[in-house]
Amino acid sequence: MTIRLTNRDARRIFLAKQGLSAAPHRALGKDGLLRLIHDIGFVQVDSIGTVERAHHQILFSRNQTYRREHLSELLEEDGELFEHWTHDASIIPSAFFVYWKHRFKWESETLSERWRKWRGDGFDAGCDETYERIASGGAVMARDLKEDHHESGGWWNWHPSKTALEVLWRQGRVAIARRVNFQKVYDLTERVIPAHHYDGDVSHPEFIDWACRSALERLGFATHGEIAAFWDLVSPEEAKAWVAEHRDELCEIVIEPANGGKPRPSYAFAGFPDNLPDVPDPPARIRVLSPFDPLLRDRNRTERLFGFFYRIEVFVPEPKREYGYYVFPLLEGDRLIGRIDMKADRKRGSLDVKRLWLEQGIKPASGRIERLMAELDRIARFTGVGEVNLLEGWNADLS
Repeated sequence: MTIRLTNRDARRIFLAKQGLSAAPHRALGKDGLLRLIHDIGFVQVDSIGTVERAHHQILFSRNQTYRREHLSELLEEDGELFEHWTHDASIIPSAFFVYWKHRFKWESETLSERWRKWRGDGFDAGCDETYERIASGGAVMARDLKEDHHESGGWWNWHPSKTALEVLWRQGRVAIARRVNFQKVYDLTERVIPAHHYDGDVSHPEFIDWACRSALERLGFATHGEIAAFWDLVSPEEAKAWVAEHRDELCEIVIEPANGGKPRPSYAFAGFPDNLPDVPDPPARIRVLSPFDPLLRDRNRTERLFGFFYRIEVFVPEPKREYGYYVFPLLEGDRLIGRIDMKADRKRGSLDVKRLWLEQGIKPASGRIERLMAELDRIARFTGVGEVNLLEGWNADLS
């Protein structure tokens, strides 16, 4: 039996799964923050601070009581979160660490071979030397490892410290203990991850089952390609095989696309959508999302569900940009209604709004603009600047 789902219901389910339907003013606290990250799966880390770094903005957009110090404590003191790779560098619950051991094994085999071919025979010795330096001397930053600390020479002439640390991190031999001015501090993984998360192993079939099952739980519904892409831990072929093996647990659904076109069959757990009446409507307020928000990570899924085409133009030459260097999507209720180009000027103490674009059919009604200004005020306070500054021409694209 195939279940048909309206586009609006699909959006509501996905928003709820991604933590964007709960009241954004509810008290969160440190324990609530850990639950939030666990429930959405991961939070991408990015260094660009045009307004606020991505991980902070992702969490603030879900709860305005979010505190940066709680994230730091969970990462750097409690060890309940760790940094590693999903589709990109991310903050991940340490409860999932045991499954990342399978990624470390894969990285150890493939990454080492690529680097060995590129840098030659000194590669392995160089990594081992760096590992021993950390084992005996303690946590380091890349800048702490100078060339004269190494005896192996050769490939070390090519940014040795950064290269070795990155490889060791990807292999799971070292972990990020903390950051100083956003620069990574590395230590042995067993000294960073608490023993109750570090110890233990799971079989490869258990790993595949967890990766696919936990992805589908956080997506609500998905194609096998979307299941594979969520954590980027398994291949589409492995996800497809998992779906086939577990068809007795799954049902097939067809979702009405936002902009017409042919619906794509997806899968959900059996019983779907019996709990649909319990899915809350997201808050009506406008929220500014990070370009790296998990809601937007799969751009094709975003376009299919929301009818919203979005690309980051950081690496697009300025004359060829359609919008701007770092433009933020706008979420209102269950719709993505536009995008805004803005920047925090910390010297002047202002959040400078350069330009606002609304999607076709979205009107710049006074109530909508008031809700946007209320959100910008919240972001300005969170970012630590004093005021919102609307630059000349900011509303030139509004009709």
